[in-house]
Amino acid sequence: MNTNTIQTTCPYCGVGCGISAQVDSHSRQVQIKGDKNHPANFGRLCSKGSALGETVGLAGRLLQPQCDGQVVSWDAALNRVAQVFADTIAEYGPDAVAIYGSGQLLTEDYYVANKLMKGFIGSGNMDTNSRLCMSSSVAGHKRAFGADTVPGCYEDFEHAELIVFIGSNAAWCHPVSYQRIRAAKVANPALKVVVIDPRRTASCDIADLHLPVASGSDAYLFNGLLHYLHDHNALDLAFIAAHTDGFAAALQASASHSLAQVAELCQVSVDDLRCFYQWFADTRLTMSLYSQGINQSASGTDKVNAIINCHLATGRIGKPGMGPFSLTGQPNAMGGREVGGLAHQLAAHIDFATPVGIDRVARFWQTGRIAQQAGLAAVDLFDAIYEGKVKAVWIMGTNPVVSLPNADKVKQALARCPFVVVSDCIAQTDTTAYAQVLLPAQGWSEKNGTVTNSERRISRQRPLFSAAGNAQPDWWIITQVAQRMGFGAAFAYCDASDIFREHAALSGFENNPQQGLRDFDLSGLADLSQHDYDQLQPIQWPVNQAYPNGRARLFADGQFFTANGKAQMLAITPRPPVNRPDEHYPLALNTGRLRDQWHTMTRTALAAKLNQHKPEPFVEVHPADAATYGLSDGGLALLTSAWGDMLARVQVTDSQKPSHVFVPMHWSLQYASRGRMGALVNPAVDPVSKQPESKHTPVRIAAYQPAWQGFILSRQELAVGAADYWVKINGEQFFRYELAGQGVLPDVRSWFADHPAADWQTYEDAGKGNRRVAQLLDKRLLAVSYLSADGSLPERQWLASLFTATELSPDERKALLVGVPPLGVADVGALVCACFNVGENTIRTAIKEQGLSTHQAVGACLKAGTNCGSCVPEIKALLALA
Repeated sequence: MNTNTIQTTCPYCGVGCGISAQVDSHSRQVQIKGDKNHPANFGRLCSKGSALGETVGLAGRLLQPQCDGQVVSWDAALNRVAQVFADTIAEYGPDAVAIYGSGQLLTEDYYVANKLMKGFIGSGNMDTNSRLCMSSSVAGHKRAFGADTVPGCYEDFEHAELIVFIGSNAAWCHPVSYQRIRAAKVANPALKVVVIDPRRTASCDIADLHLPVASGSDAYLFNGLLHYLHDHNALDLAFIAAHTDGFAAALQASASHSLAQVAELCQVSVDDLRCFYQWFADTRLTMSLYSQGINQSASGTDKVNAIINCHLATGRIGKPGMGPFSLTGQPNAMGGREVGGLAHQLAAHIDFATPVGIDRVARFWQTGRIAQQAGLAAVDLFDAIYEGKVKAVWIMGTNPVVSLPNADKVKQALARCPFVVVSDCIAQTDTTAYAQVLLPAQGWSEKNGTVTNSERRISRQRPLFSAAGNAQPDWWIITQVAQRMGFGAAFAYCDASDIFREHAALSGFENNPQQGLRDFDLSGLADLSQHDYDQLQPIQWPVNQAYPNGRARLFADGQFFTANGKAQMLAITPRPPVNRPDEHYPLALNTGRLRDQWHTMTRTALAAKLNQHKPEPFVEVHPADAATYGLSDGGLALLTSAWGDMLARVQVTDSQKPSHVFVPMHWSLQYASRGRMGALVNPAVDPVSKQPESKHTPVRIAAYQPAWQGFILSRQELAVGAADYWVKINGEQFFRYELAGQGVLPDVRSWFADHPAADWQTYEDAGKGNRRVAQLLDKRLLAVSYLSADGSLPERQWLASLFTATELSPDERKALLVGVPPLGVADVGALVCACFNVGENTIRTAIKEQGLSTHQAVGACLKAGTNCGSCVPEIKALLALA
């Protein structure tokens, strides 16, 4: 094997983990390890990052340009995109076209897409899926600091003495940072951790206090904290006077409720609330880490500012171990914000607020066509497509038919749209189904450029392989269209480094105290040679003459990027969610990510090990609600909102608050018949940030009673559309289908591949409604099916393991339709540790037989929990049961 070691970055959450990849370019195989020298992760990876080597194959890839379903040349595809966009602009104006981008794009891709739309087409209609996760943070930062500035860095975790997770299940969504905090807590017994979340999540495993607040009550909570800090003399009055404006109004707004009233509004005990408030008051080294539970709200910007108010009022910002810290959702959501990827931004942290800023960017780009006002944000953009106002849209690296709220309307909008272009590396998604033109973009393992993580650290993403098929970089595709539209001189880039240098130069253009100082400044990198760009090491912006090696923290000097240099404290009036439960929809729906999946699963579902922990769409329900609505654990439920519905497997758990339910965001029509969470979610948005309220939708729930249920394991993909409910799960050398339906049991043998020499095993009990079928060829298992009218089905794990065998033993064949392993054969049980494929039964056996009493001992014995650590809470739960 001829291998090279290449340093690159992980394409998942905003932690920005470094990866050391050992690459065999000939066989297109790679071994993935964490980069021990990267300051974002120091060698740690999550389960998803560790499994990246299983996702770089060509199965499912979009490898050639297509027009109307037919493979065409790049020239034909690019000419068509350019011509239709130009014709649409000529007839209807520049606001009749739009680009919808993604936090999966590299900064260089983002830069040229934004430049084309806002600088040369002349419309602000460039938005991104980052609108769905981080725009409330952007708006909150801008209002408080005068710029979208993250004040601190990951190193602060080791300095803090109180860390507050707010609306963040970091144990699953940012596991590497979470494990770093776990380690910091072990090293520093004085460090306390508070989790503020309606759900008792895996992040509570290290919590000293969990506040299960009512959905949407965060602004009450932090207004109450500000008032408590004032009443208990815990404010930094000197800092307030010297470095802030608006304190009096913010304090007055916070005084509208007593501590007891806040506790009642937040549905927490007075004692727990007072404990949190007192810890915050007593602990100068306090960090507030917040994520989607804050941002994804119709008042998300106010919630961000309510948190920031408490840090400004205590002077806890910009110094080691303190400050508000937004945990970014995507690998390059920050890079997109830097270049202006959101519709209200222009470029380089310059927005449309002043003619001076617009003129500055226009002069730098040397354009007379620059947009003069903000464009349409994501929800408004797809509403405009639905209404026929936007007639041509180019979607890049994202899947809005699944991820946007009111997703059925998004689907209808794209079906109505005269011209839809999709750039993607995956051929079949819920969104590519509506495209007239498909453009094959390079995938993660082929892309070359930069990304920026949550702590403002820029890292290089380097290609591991040459491009597959006819795939091209996104920046190249965009510049080719720009050239064909007549803007060639402004888009004459030869390499990603050309774009990065221009991006860096723009960030420093007229960026000085005399002409308006901006936070984002990469002018120190504007003259990078090709070699220096290739070798660029992780660095935090700003990078300029004053900070040639980057800067870890900002605002320690009390100087902010507002007109008078002072931070702005906002008077916050808490607002409830726009749509509240009522008699028709009595439950509050919460949504979020899972440990082992990412976005709409186009990449993670390719890795078999990532599909085993939570294989189906599910809904978490409190036991009291399960009793009220007649739901059984493991049964199916139909969730319905005013906007759509979905089917999900029921998980009854007291980690959920009564009258609240939770569903994951990941499943699409590619993997589940009715598992799209976005179809349920209401389209209410924050009036400031335009971010959707994905964390609170009124729904009702009812048991779904199929006539039969079952599952199939098959080496080949099957057409299972005859089932009302189906979920496809990629396994190790097999596909698993979970099924349910009405009517009579189907004859699944007609679904299997036709092998004339195949052997069949069948079992049928018509009285009980049970049917079991197995297909073998030369003693090798091809497919096995279990259908039941009474719900009696075997476990899947042992059966799944048979697909890795070249042939089955006589005992295995005898046990096949029983569904239970032969005597003496272990069943590993449900997957717990995805990193090392360790099952529940394996852990239980080790605990019992070897007397293990700690998760560290389990890790030493089985490796479970020793990589990303996300499964540690489950291991500890098994220890507690033992």
